Amino acid sequence: VLAPEHPVVDALTTPERRAAVTRYQDQARRQSEIERLSTEKEKTGVFIGAYAVNPVNDERIPIWISDYVLMGYGTGAIMAVPGHDERDFAFATKFELPIVEVIAPPAADGSGGASQGTLAEAYAGDGFMVNSGRFDGLAAPGEAFDAIVDWLGERGLARRTVNYKLRDWLISRQRYWGAPIPIVYCDGCGTVPVPAEQLPVLLPDIEDYQPTGDGRSPLARAEEWLHTTCPRCGGPARRETDTMDTFACSSWYHFRYPSPDYDEGPFDPQAVAYWLPVDLYVGGAEHAVMHLLYARFFCKVACDAGYIGFSEPYAALRNQGMILAEDGQKMSKSKGNVVTPDSVVERYGADSLRLYELFIAPFEQSVAWSDRGVQGCHRFLSRYWGLVHDFLEWEAGAAAAADGDSAAGGEPGPAFEASGRDATRMLHKTIRKVSGDMETFRFNTAVAALMELQNELLDLWTQARDAWAPGQWREALQTVTALLAPGAPHIADEVWEQLGCAGSVLDAGWPTWDEAPAADEAVTVVVQVNGKLRDKLQVPVDADKDAVLTAARELPNAARFLDGKQVVKEIYVPGKLVNFVVR
Repeated sequence: VLAPEHPVVDALTTPERRAAVTRYQDQARRQSEIERLSTEKEKTGVFIGAYAVNPVNDERIPIWISDYVLMGYGTGAIMAVPGHDERDFAFATKFELPIVEVIAPPAADGSGGASQGTLAEAYAGDGFMVNSGRFDGLAAPGEAFDAIVDWLGERGLARRTVNYKLRDWLISRQRYWGAPIPIVYCDGCGTVPVPAEQLPVLLPDIEDYQPTGDGRSPLARAEEWLHTTCPRCGGPARRETDTMDTFACSSWYHFRYPSPDYDEGPFDPQAVAYWLPVDLYVGGAEHAVMHLLYARFFCKVACDAGYIGFSEPYAALRNQGMILAEDGQKMSKSKGNVVTPDSVVERYGADSLRLYELFIAPFEQSVAWSDRGVQGCHRFLSRYWGLVHDFLEWEAGAAAAADGDSAAGGEPGPAFEASGRDATRMLHKTIRKVSGDMETFRFNTAVAALMELQNELLDLWTQARDAWAPGQWREALQTVTALLAPGAPHIADEVWEQLGCAGSVLDAGWPTWDEAPAADEAVTVVVQVNGKLRDKLQVPVDADKDAVLTAARELPNAARFLDGKQVVKEIYVPGKLVNFVVR
């Protein structure tokens, strides 16, 4: 994909595509770089009629132009990888271009095999090379990156280089109340910076801040403020009436937040030292090449100047996805496709909506809204409520038993004891998983784990409830309630009280897990040949490497892909993955 203004476009465009290409170039020329960089903008482009040849496999690749490729970055030409780049994926999907998966993500069970069917989204994480010929099975990006660059370099097809995304800072979104530019104009001395002892330059109070109509700033009408003396010669001078744009303020506002009333400087150094840097910044991906860069500039300059003791403004950054309309379009009042929270809360309750927002997709992924999805979360909460009240009724009856430790049904047998152990193991594993997922913003998988745990508890309740004494059931339900509280705080707080707990569940301590009951006795190992999934194998958690490799070779589905081949490498990730690299 080339930038529309790339110099080779005109030379490569075929006659029958000339008119369409020219129209698109004119359209792209009228857009600002900010508009072209927007992640929310629908991808557009035009095929120029020519093809490039991939020097690695000699395949023909259609050449397109698109405004999301910029001449100011790199060479103005990209080798699109739609399977692993969000923008390339959106472009290829829009124009029905091939999307080839070349990095397979390691699944929860350690799998790195190629996905079955069409990719639902671009995968930008680590994994294993697939559909890549001689590079299949290599860990990506590290091992695979080095091998590919070395292979291309040996043939004179590529060389290592570094591309910088840094661009000139555009001053555009100006307001009269923006940060004044500390420059004065003197007829004798020319352009003179305001000396440090006269800073900051403060804005005047003016009544009319509407545009002047002649292109000048409203500050040009503030005569008393405008006319000053030259700090160099003492003669008459005029202040600069342009202001910095909004980014000049939004780049360091977080320094001011801890001390908004501080009047001895731009910010209180002690307050900044206590509260900053920001622990977590959540914002749209479109800020990555503008606002976030500028914030880092300000922070690094302030650090170098000795005003602060840190050089990075944000310890962690998360880009949230967007909830789209059911048809996949961006919600808009003008389109009439907005789903209002009030209407959902009225039908299903605030907790169902809140839980579905967490469960709907990974935090960073944009996804279409689904009424069926929120209905599913409502059913989950209803079953949770029902289980709690069934337990409370059962506990009241069990309390009449003489020992008070088990229900009236008698001592549990071996089968019941096994069911109880399995449920206990899953309870501790769920605490561990939800705790980790909450820390890493994997809210959707945290909710999924709670749903799986509830299904396990419901099975235990209907088939072997006496495997747990009432006290164990109460403790388990209290744990589930605490884990559920961030996603469904209202029903969790209500249940917390009904289970006899004091205060709010939101003030209670977070559940802890024990490694012993959470440990698996056996694990599933994925077996691959050249990075492609061929089979799975159940092995003891303490199985040694040789035993696992031997068992993997004997699997029928793996053996037929190994038969007659030379195994050049055996990769074993304990408890997760076996990969035979063959030729």
